[in-house]
Amino acid sequence: MILMLVLLSALAGAYFGAQYAVSQISAMDFQPALLVEGDLENPKVKNQIVVSSSEISTLVTDVVEAVEPAVVTVIGEIPGQRTFFGITGDQQVSGSGFIISGEGYIVTNNHVIEGVENVSVILSDGTEVPAVVVSTDIFADLAVLKIDSYVPAIAVMGDSDNLKPGETVIAIGSPLGDFRNSVTTGVISATGRMFDTGQGYEMENLIQTDAAINSGNSGGPLVNLAGEVVGVNTLVVRGNNTGAAAEGLGFAIPSNTALVISNQILEKGYFARPYLGVQVQQVDPAAADRYDLPVDWGAFVVKVGGNTPADRAGLQPGDIIVRIGDSTIDADTVFVNALFNSQPGESVDVEIIRDGSRKILQAQLIELKQ
Repeated sequence: MILMLVLLSALAGAYFGAQYAVSQISAMDFQPALLVEGDLENPKVKNQIVVSSSEISTLVTDVVEAVEPAVVTVIGEIPGQRTFFGITGDQQVSGSGFIISGEGYIVTNNHVIEGVENVSVILSDGTEVPAVVVSTDIFADLAVLKIDSYVPAIAVMGDSDNLKPGETVIAIGSPLGDFRNSVTTGVISATGRMFDTGQGYEMENLIQTDAAINSGNSGGPLVNLAGEVVGVNTLVVRGNNTGAAAEGLGFAIPSNTALVISNQILEKGYFARPYLGVQVQQVDPAAADRYDLPVDWGAFVVKVGGNTPADRAGLQPGDIIVRIGDSTIDADTVFVNALFNSQPGESVDVEIIRDGSRKILQAQLIELKQ
């Protein structure tokens, strides 16, 4: 009996003690404290939430801060076209670019401004100013614009010949035209890549990178960790003609190529391309096998223009051009690229196959203005 009374008393005491503790906690004004810098030693603060104002600076952020003011968004307007159903509305297109001189010259892609009117650029601070197209080079997909306004910054050009696979690079541009001066990072995947434009010529010596390049990034800079522009972002490949999908296949024009072309445009107002005066059909192993041709690679001459360098050199329809100057036409070099390795005004050897025999003709190239 005594043992039972002791047990009941203990249980009752525990119950009423717990009730009292709960009531005291409920009566407390319980709020978690927001800890600010300097309150770390405050003994009255409970359940502390730490807020830090640390500033993290990395090499990438430093490079972006230095280069970004020179990056612009390029805006153009394609006028409406007359169709069977009437005139279509004007279409706005956009891309990226970067300032290369204190006089307001800007490098971008040719395809960004091709066929557009009323070109303007949006500077890094959001200011929109009109721009004019100085000149373009469709074969390298480059264009030079000019603005007559203040220049917030000038991009420093680097030597693209020094690039190595695995090197970290940064792409800056305006994807979709809405997300101005977006930054992506990646590495140099390869150099010396080629890309068939589907227009009778190939873009040579491209830089391949896995830094994200999207629609609207075209014309923006590809930058190394020294803050130097080593490429001009130009295209991305999502798959091939077999239906295979791919990611991280972005390509940029080497800065050295952009420098040669832009410097000549600034000097002459245009970029001079050499002209031979022939219409050709590319010869590859498949065509050689189909038509029983004597070589696997070359350029089959379809037509020779009258009073052109080719005409004066003695080229004839049916000839197969296999070399121009020092450039042999092969799996890596098509006719146009072999021709463009020479200069207007230069006298070059043109090696051909005619009736199964090799001949070397001399052609004096002239300048082709776009």
